[in-house]
Amino acid sequence: MKRLITQDLEKWKNSEDRMPLLLVGARQTGKTHSVMEFGKKNYADVAMFNFEAVKSLASIFEGDLEPKKIIRELERHSGRSIIPNETLLFFDEIQECGRAITSLKYFCEQAPEYHIIGAGSLLGSYLAGKKASLPVGKVNLLTMYPMTFREFLEEMNPFAAASIKESFRNDRNDRMHESMMELYRTFLFTGGMPKAVLKWKETNDPNAVRIIQYEILTLYSGDIGKYTTPAEQLKARAVYDSVPVQLARENTKFQYSMIGSRARAASYEDSLKWLISAGLVLKCQRVTDGAMPLHSFADMNSYKVYMGDVGLLNAKSDIPYNMIMGRTQGISGWPKGSMAENYVMQELTANGFTPYYWGVHGKAEVDFVVQDGEGKIIPIETKAADNVMAKGLREYVKLYSPEYSIRVPSKNFGFDNDIKSVPLYAVWCIER
Repeated sequence: MKRLITQDLEKWKNSEDRMPLLLVGARQTGKTHSVMEFGKKNYADVAMFNFEAVKSLASIFEGDLEPKKIIRELERHSGRSIIPNETLLFFDEIQECGRAITSLKYFCEQAPEYHIIGAGSLLGSYLAGKKASLPVGKVNLLTMYPMTFREFLEEMNPFAAASIKESFRNDRNDRMHESMMELYRTFLFTGGMPKAVLKWKETNDPNAVRIIQYEILTLYSGDIGKYTTPAEQLKARAVYDSVPVQLARENTKFQYSMIGSRARAASYEDSLKWLISAGLVLKCQRVTDGAMPLHSFADMNSYKVYMGDVGLLNAKSDIPYNMIMGRTQGISGWPKGSMAENYVMQELTANGFTPYYWGVHGKAEVDFVVQDGEGKIIPIETKAADNVMAKGLREYVKLYSPEYSIRVPSKNFGFDNDIKSVPLYAVWCIER
């Protein structure tokens, strides 16, 4: 399947300032497949070394980390030539060998002619835990997320994207609105895990998709099992399992008391950080002011936590396909609104934003506030239903007078009273 990250990989390959690349992201987001496909199309050869599958590879990086020596050892191990500028050197599951990560510094300084990508399902959490010396300033970093709706659209209706983009630019009704809303609801069910999307494309079978989602959740549970001590593993699983429950409440601010009556931030904060760095969840902090830079006004103690993939949120919550599609009763406030919020958070994050939310405790709230590349602060209100009245957004506009606001409803495109309406299926058009 076509992944937009290929464009970033091509820019990396052709950059004059290219350094070894570390690709982070949750398990099953398609890192290995994307790197291999990119390598096959852009290089004469791809030399892949998996440090999890072949433990003996770590011995090559013991002692001296001189690049030429490492290349000779890798060639001897694989029985193939590694040619500068022609071979893509791919270190998969590189977090299993901290010395391999450290070696990237020396490749950058002494042998920049070698094109190297390192990736791994727990690489983000490994680096965040400082278990290896990250060669700061000597590597490029890139994050891979689950498939966005834009990528999902490429698989299901590749001709629709241009029309949606045009409607977004001109604030005019899109003639495919109803069919796109149907596709959006399908995406809420499948989520963006490539294996789940491919299974839907091949079979249109919700049960087959859900089995894959359960398998991925089991893999994630296993990954959490690699998290240091048994006590910390239990905490990380408790935090992860609480996310759907937290989102089910009217006030979706993350509360450790929802994990257990005696749960406190001091005991569980490290577990949450691990889940974030592993790509399993996304964190959205509250800002106390709608001014630039948003980061300066972040409230470190108030935040929401979303699942890394909306399809996994629904699988973890056991929300049936027909209910998500609106074909059966029972989908009222939850999970409809929270599903939409989780989806929007994913899309904005994948588009390069750091989303925050704005709120005055107990009075008003705006779902998301982002800062674009020009420094503009844009409030974004999500509405899963046709009701587009938003008290929080009105309060925000009165206080901060933004150049414009964005409302994300189930209605068609439009622009009225400095509020740009962007249908749920077009959030990918909001670019940094």
